[in-house]
Amino acid sequence: MLIEIPGLLNAAQLEKLHQTLGGARFVDGKLSAGMAAARVKHNEELAQEPERLQLLYRILMSSLGHNATFKRFALPNKVADFIFARYQPGMAYGDHVDDPIMGSGGPRFRTDVSMTVFLNQPEDYEGGELVIRTPYGEKQVKLAAGGAVIYPSSSLHHVAEVTRGERLVALTWIQSFVRDAARRELLFELDQARDHLLRTAPDDEHSKLVDRSYANLLRMWADV
Repeated sequence: MLIEIPGLLNAAQLEKLHQTLGGARFVDGKLSAGMAAARVKHNEELAQEPERLQLLYRILMSSLGHNATFKRFALPNKVADFIFARYQPGMAYGDHVDDPIMGSGGPRFRTDVSMTVFLNQPEDYEGGELVIRTPYGEKQVKLAAGGAVIYPSSSLHHVAEVTRGERLVALTWIQSFVRDAARRELLFELDQARDHLLRTAPDDEHSKLVDRSYANLLRMWADV
């Protein structure tokens, strides 16, 4: 299951991000790739400039912290520092699965959920779709600036070749309190029903049953 989050970043946040990225140095994306990914990865990533990166991280992490859809779907335990990737004409990222364990330069964590945040408008470039293989076929994602998509890190996916313009995205990975994707999907759907019932019929006995079932399933499956 994948979830799109339109408007994760507002116009002011996008403007600040672009100002901060202005004039930044990008390096070969293969430098951060694992052995398998390096064979199919052809993009550029923001160089390690700590002050610039910390400002970018604060903007994005603040948005995640206030977004209910992200928190309900990902059930985040740990969130990796964002990577900022740039694709120019001729660049692409072939089929791959994200590394299961990340954090070689610091605390290590399991990747359960992957996230792509789109930082420029789809009309700014041609190609560059994020293509995710799902049980129901391939899903192509190319969202408006500020929109995000989150999906299981175990999914096979690729970025189509950019043929015009520039594709700019921010990427992160999440270790969830619930590692199993099917259980996270079930909890996400149950939580939507729970939220509706608690808002529309908070005193109804069925609302209390659903609320209790959600809490106890999360307690049963959470990995802390």
